[in-house]
Amino acid sequence: MKLVSLYIIIFSISLSAYGQLDNRKTSVAIPAVETKKETKSKTILPAEKKEDPVVFGKLDVPDISATGLNTPKKSFSLYEEEFGNPGELYKKQIDKNIADLKLSPEEVEQLNGSKTDQYFGDFKSNAKFVNVVYRDHGAVDGDIIQVRVNDDVIKSRVYLNGGYQGVKIDLRPGLNKIDFVALNQGQSGPNTAEFRVVDDQENLISGNRWNLATGVKASIIIVKE
Repeated sequence: MKLVSLYIIIFSISLSAYGQLDNRKTSVAIPAVETKKETKSKTILPAEKKEDPVVFGKLDVPDISATGLNTPKKSFSLYEEEFGNPGELYKKQIDKNIADLKLSPEEVEQLNGSKTDQYFGDFKSNAKFVNVVYRDHGAVDGDIIQVRVNDDVIKSRVYLNGGYQGVKIDLRPGLNKIDFVALNQGQSGPNTAEFRVVDDQENLISGNRWNLATGVKASIIIVKE
């Protein structure tokens, strides 16, 4: 019986202690923390500081109108002369250069080639035949000739090179006219050649050179006695 009473007392004490603990429980209110909306921060650069221009002093600028520099500009001309057609300018200068050269007629012929037939004389011989040889005495540039005897063509086209080449011609009694006709002027012009005429005893009868324009001929006559 005592044991039962002890249990009842312990149980009562436990309930009393639990009730006190339960009454002591209080709710703790946590205040809400206001959060500010994040705003994008803008980086503000400091304004560039404008530097004052450096002044070296007051410059005295002359009055253009007072110095006469406001006169209209003269159009540029290479020869201080104006032409309506540019071709006239070059033609006049070329003519001036030619006049300054003061070339003799022989020098002009040397440059451009003779436009008149050349005659190198007549020679007497009692030989049965002659050997006529020729070559280009200038630059080998494609000069071509034709060889005729008494107006008969014996060599229609001969290309002149740096070495002698030729033809044997039987002499007829009387005149034997030998013609060298320039068929062109080559690349550098004019038609330039050197020729020699040798008899059957290897004696030199004649020799000479020519500078011919196209279509012009050089002639020599051998008179057989």
